[in-house]
Amino acid sequence: MEENRQNTLPDIRHTVVFNAPIQNVWEAVSTSEGIAAWWMPNDFQPKIGHEFTLQSPYGPSPCKVLELDPPNRLTFSWEEFWRVTFELKELDGKTQFTLIHSGWGEPDEIVPKAAEKQSVIRDRMDNGWEGIINDRLRKFVE
Repeated sequence: MEENRQNTLPDIRHTVVFNAPIQNVWEAVSTSEGIAAWWMPNDFQPKIGHEFTLQSPYGPSPCKVLELDPPNRLTFSWEEFWRVTFELKELDGKTQFTLIHSGWGEPDEIVPKAAEKQSVIRDRMDNGWEGIINDRLRKFVE
């Protein structure tokens, strides 16, 4: 099985520093209201095992909380194959925020809901995450 993973696309990873206390950033990324304000409507609850839905441009996307370590780390599944992790680190009253979007397949593999190749969707999401984090999330927390 490991040899099948050799041709997969790399994780998306974005790290930024917000001029905001860690607790403010944590509330923005670990509450339904916070996530809806900067990303997508949802019915998220900060409980391990909680199944929730993101209202994505392609329709409802099933998710599940996999890891919760307030105020430092949150991981959830997105659809059947992706994992999204928010890592937070306190830096003298500021917060270092890292987003990791993993679970990418082979470049030519088709993403079912989007009906496009993994490579196309990954590039689109990589650019999208950059704007969402640096613009929308930054404005919400700072």
